[in-house]
Parts: sequence; C-alpha cells; structure tokens
Amino acid sequence: MSIPPPPGPHQPQGSPEQAQGPSAQGPYAPPPSPYGQGAPGAPGPYGYQPYGAYGPYGRPVPVNGVAIGALVLGILCFVPAVGLVLGLIALAQIKKKGERGKGMAIAGSVLSCVGLVLWALALATGGASDFWDGFRDAARGEGTAYSLVKGDCFDSPTGNLEGDAYDIDEVPCSVPHDGEVFAVVSLPGGDYPGDEEVSSTADDKCYALRDGYAMDSWAVPDDADVYYFIPSRQSWRLGDREITCLFGSTEKNGKLTGSLRSDPTTLDVDQTVFLSATNAVDTALYEEPEEYPEEDLAANRAWAKDVHAVLGEQIEGLRGHSWGPDTERPLADLIDEMEDARKEWAKAAAAKDVDTYYAHYDNGYEYVDGPTTVTAREALGLDTTVPTYEDDSSGGGESTGAGGLDV
Repeated sequence: MSIPPPPGPHQPQGSPEQAQGPSAQGPYAPPPSPYGQGAPGAPGPYGYQPYGAYGPYGRPVPVNGVAIGALVLGILCFVPAVGLVLGLIALAQIKKKGERGKGMAIAGSVLSCVGLVLWALALATGGASDFWDGFRDAARGEGTAYSLVKGDCFDSPTGNLEGDAYDIDEVPCSVPHDGEVFAVVSLPGGDYPGDEEVSSTADDKCYALRDGYAMDSWAVPDDADVYYFIPSRQSWRLGDREITCLFGSTEKNGKLTGSLRSDPTTLDVDQTVFLSATNAVDTALYEEPEEYPEEDLAANRAWAKDVHAVLGEQIEGLRGHSWGPDTERPLADLIDEMEDARKEWAKAAAAKDVDTYYAHYDNGYEYVDGPTTVTAREALGLDTTVPTYEDDSSGGGESTGAGGLDV
C-alpha cells in the first residue's frame, strides 16, 4: 500500500531531487501515477480527491444559512422578493466559500419567482384586497360569534346550535335562518369560572332578557326556544367575556323565518303598554312554587299573594293609559276580568285548606289567555294565536334552556 505525501508542493518532474534516483525520495515515495497530469480522474494537486461533503478529519462542510432563509421564504411566499434576493446571495456565497445548500438556494429562488407571479396576479384581479379584508375582518371578529349584536340573524355552518362554534354566516332576518340574537351579556374579568357556572349564568340571564326583546310572546313560534353562545376556556384566555343570547328552533334542521323582535323599536305606545302589563303578570305566574299545595300550602299561599299584588299594579297602569277609540272598550273589558282574577288570588292567599286554595286558584287563572284577551289583542293589532304550553308535571317553574354553544 502507498501512503500519500504530506501537504506541500510536489517537486516537478525532472527536478534535481528526482534525478538522484528513488533513494533520494525517501522510503515512502509513491509509485508513479498511472494518470497523466490533468487527465480525467487524475488526483488533485496533492495526490488525493477533494474533501467533497466533508472537510479535514471528517468534519462536515456547513450549510449556508442564507440558503435556508431563501427556501423558507420561498415556501411561505409572504415576501417573495426577499426570498429571491436571498437565494441569489446564497448562490454567490456557496460558490465562494464551498458551503452546502446550493439546492435550497435554487429552490427558494424558484419558489419566490412563483410567489412574485402570484402576487402580481392577485394585485391585478383584486385578490390581495379581498385577502386583506378577510384578515382585517378576522382580527375584528367579523364572521365569528364574537361579532354578533342584538337583532342579528345568522346561520351556523353545522346547521344546529349545539356543540362548539367557530364561525357564523350573518344573513337577513327575512330569510330562513338558524338563530336570532336578542341580547349580549358581558361577564366580569378574572379567572375562568368553569363551564357549569358560565352555562348557569347564561340560562338565568338569557331567560330574564327574552321578553324584553320578544315582548309579544304569542308571536314566538312554538318550536322557538332560547339558546346561547358562551365563552369556552380557550376563548376566555383570548379575552372573550360575552354571553350571546339567541332564539333558535328546537326542531331537527328547523329554521326561523322573519324577526321575532317586538319591543319599543317595533311597537307603538299602546302595544308596548299592554304587553308590559301582561308580561309582568305572566312573570309572576311563572314563579309558581315547585311544591304542590298538598306538599307546601304556605309557599303556594305566599305566591298567590304576590300574584295578587302584581295584578293590582298592572291594572292601575292599564287604567291610567289613554287608549284610542278602537281599543278603549276591549281594554276596559279585559281590565274588569283582571280585577275579578285579582280578587280570586287574594282569596287563594288566605285559603285555610288545599281544596279552598285550588278553587280560587282555578278561578284566578280563568281569564288568562281567554276570549277577552284575544279580543284586546286583535284591537291592538297584536298576534291572536293562543300559545300552547308544555305540561310541567314538576308543579311549576320555568323550563330549562334548550342549550348553548361554546365559542
């Protein structure tokens, strides 16, 4: 085997040292090369092949960092002009320093050129403007549950109002839609209170605000119920502190059509006064104790006393309002029935036994949603379709919410 000479210039052929014969070259002189000087496959000037991907002592040749940057920018296409410039700089450095990364530099330059073409097309067709508008809307929360305000109608991409919601499609209320927002409630800051507490708060707040938006409860379809968007633990970290209360259909794939809004912004003064009074009475009636009179007569008598008091307040308000010529008589008849009912609730509050309580309880309910109420509503131009109520076998109280979505 032959050992290559140490680094240093070879002596030219025909030099005095070579003329002295083999012994003058030392005992380790290599045999003459079978290749001619400069012939294909000939060794380098030191008698062995270049290092290639490895430097002396097996150390790898470093990859050019500018080439890596050019490739990354070329792939992302955010700033293609910069990627192209970096690719050209990297090629020059690689050639000068013998570093690796030529392929990455070329690929980054090519991708950057493609990016420049795409950006030019986007600017020519308006696509860049559309992209920026979309980015700006996303930053503002537009197209998401965060952007909804009172009175908005929307469609859910999933077609239902349960589970997680990440975006929505706002639509006119005049077309079929999945939901209609009737209130937005802000929660206090601090740590996330937990899913159960947020849901409980949404249930309480949304039901309390429902009648303020849809004052004419008779106009609300039977399949419409209360839903809500609530913050999730993840959105809470991003600053989401809003509960969005909304109406939605309880039917599978059900839709709402037309706005359910009936408040002072859509009603006249007579309608507003009438609905404010009847809704106050309805609220008192909804607070009936869960225990039957047989189980807790005292609690039911106390509730009957509250109903008696609320009826007195609302009768006074209705009598003090100046009604038009077409509504004065129907409203007077209704007020007379409300006064009769008020007397029955007073007797129920004073009942000594369950049977007596039930007798006055039934008489007190008799006028509610009766023919006189329908006539008064018709005179006022309100909905005259008597709503249906689910049988609440628990003995009273309001139904629980239909559900909510995390956002």
